[in-house]
Amino acid sequence: MPLKPPKFPPTLNSLQCGNLVQSITNLKSHQKGKQLHAYVISTGVLINNAYLATRLCAMYASNGRMAEARLLFDGIAFKNSFLWNSMIRGYASNGFSLDSIAMYRDMLRSGNNGDNFSYPFVLMACGDLSLVQIGKRIHCDVIVSGYEPDVYVGNSLLAMYAKFGEMGVARKVFGRISERDLTSWNTIISGYMRNCDPGKAISVFSVVAKGKEGLDQLTLVAVLPACANLSALKQGKEIHAYILRSGMEFNKILMNSLIDVYIKSNFMMGSKRLFERMDNKDTVSWNTMISGLACHGDAIESLTLFHRMNHNGFVPDNVTLVAVLGACDKVAALQFGKSLHAYLIRKGLDKGVTVGTSLIDMYAKCGSLACSCQVFDEMPIKNLISWSAMISGYGLHGKGQEAVECFNEMKEKGITPDRVTFTSVLSACSHSGLSLEGKEIFHQISTEYFKKPSVEHYACMVDLLGRIGQLDEAYKLIMNMAVEPNIDVWAALLSACQIHHNVELAEIAAHKAFELKPKSVGIYVALSNIYAKEKKWGAVRRVRDAARYNGLRKPPGCSFVELDMTIHRFLVGDKSHPQSQSIYAKLSELRQQLKESGYTPDSSVVLYEVEEDMKENLLWDHSERLAIAFSLLNTSPGMTIRITKNLRVCSDCHNVTKLISKLVGREIIVRDAHRFHHFSNGSCSCHDFW
Repeated sequence: MPLKPPKFPPTLNSLQCGNLVQSITNLKSHQKGKQLHAYVISTGVLINNAYLATRLCAMYASNGRMAEARLLFDGIAFKNSFLWNSMIRGYASNGFSLDSIAMYRDMLRSGNNGDNFSYPFVLMACGDLSLVQIGKRIHCDVIVSGYEPDVYVGNSLLAMYAKFGEMGVARKVFGRISERDLTSWNTIISGYMRNCDPGKAISVFSVVAKGKEGLDQLTLVAVLPACANLSALKQGKEIHAYILRSGMEFNKILMNSLIDVYIKSNFMMGSKRLFERMDNKDTVSWNTMISGLACHGDAIESLTLFHRMNHNGFVPDNVTLVAVLGACDKVAALQFGKSLHAYLIRKGLDKGVTVGTSLIDMYAKCGSLACSCQVFDEMPIKNLISWSAMISGYGLHGKGQEAVECFNEMKEKGITPDRVTFTSVLSACSHSGLSLEGKEIFHQISTEYFKKPSVEHYACMVDLLGRIGQLDEAYKLIMNMAVEPNIDVWAALLSACQIHHNVELAEIAAHKAFELKPKSVGIYVALSNIYAKEKKWGAVRRVRDAARYNGLRKPPGCSFVELDMTIHRFLVGDKSHPQSQSIYAKLSELRQQLKESGYTPDSSVVLYEVEEDMKENLLWDHSERLAIAFSLLNTSPGMTIRITKNLRVCSDCHNVTKLISKLVGREIIVRDAHRFHHFSNGSCSCHDFW
């Protein structure tokens, strides 16, 4: 049904029509504006009426109808500042930044100067297009015309220089604004965040928080990501208190940002409490909490929360799905991951690069390298991250040669490897003992790509050389590094010293590591283990006493098994599981069978000064053995057993798992802190090199 035209009075004078145009402009009603335009043409009011034509032009520009605005604009002989500014603003506000700048240039050529209504929008156009030189020339015009202290113009200059990444200039402009308002402070805070300087963003926020300007929601939205990036828990709590006092706790954006601050500050209790109290949760709230739990090691709770999200009627988006896939790989929840993959296929979301890459990573970390390969092969579009994920997957499963071949194929397709890709392929070489391939790829970084190896690349090379026993060469490489070695480099050398029983070099590596990170529990544990293997019990006690003095404790061994999409967790010596009695009975049975087949425990891996029979008992309390017994009790004969462990598997458990795989005729896949071990028929895919 066609719209009825409005009933205008039979005669309206120019001023009355102008007032009507202004009212329609305020209403943003394009249809009524066109009807009024037709009326003034038909009644002859518009003839030779520059005032009314200017008002109509401004109306079209305000509504984003720049083609109609331009027709009117070109027909007006005498153009005033209001008309020029309306066109500059219309073009800039509707994405026609180049036209806005061209209009500003034409205005100057016509003899009209810029003012505090034209400068903000042409500066915005320069910022949007990153036209640095033009923006600086217009800044000169601003200074000459005396408008720089104007708060409206000054704020636009701040925003432009923030987009250019020139925060030093922005800070000078900020200092010259005569009467700064809250927008000025918000713009400078957002500028520092945009340019990855959260420390200065918080510093500026601290000043405005003490001033008379007050804080609004935009200020808080701008500064909370800075608190999250710096894990600034104290400032986050202060802002939370201010939000509660100001009655802004119902703002979802603020609450979601606060949850993120608490998560990134490792204050999980606070994030959970805040999340549960939110009555107006949205998808972002759920996503933030799900990914936060996964990142902070509570993957089981992350998956549980995803179930709740679905139950409460929220539809997961790509961010949710990527986060949940990440949680799956933390505990090798393959069944859950496969069901999620099926959901993605049903929804047609499985072919995207981001989700596809997450699936590759999830399957690889859940122990199904074949599924990773299948997803990778079926991806219609692959980017650098997809290739890197596949290379990393091969490395995790000890397929170093395949990782190198994948790396070379990627290069043949014209994709340039980045820092992460080189780290993945060097790590794969390290886990497979491919020293020649690793050295060649390491040299390619500088010879083919003219880049300096990063500290991560050096850490991989130290690990590679150390694993194959070339400790002197590894130490020499560290001494000649082009960058300062970090704790990962020294930890890699220390790990190699543990494998090859080099106490002297281990002490050097540990000393350097302690200088960089005095409270690294992993370094204390590694050094203590090295002394224990050499039966230097006095040194062991000194190291362990030092760790206790610093409030450090070695994390207990923990293994996970997924059964019927439920995660079962076992700690070392765990007797809390409902099937605990049956599990230990099964272990006793396995222990007897292995003894009868000639198994002798390697008690040297028990790094405590206790009797031999006690050492053997301690070995059978290891978490992965409990997980194996549980899996044998609860799965059908012939089924693959999949276990995830938080620590490196010890040599005796490695040997026992090989023997059990032959004894029960099962494949047992164990992912430890370093890599995957595929045990089958009495052997392991790592060939005892891990």
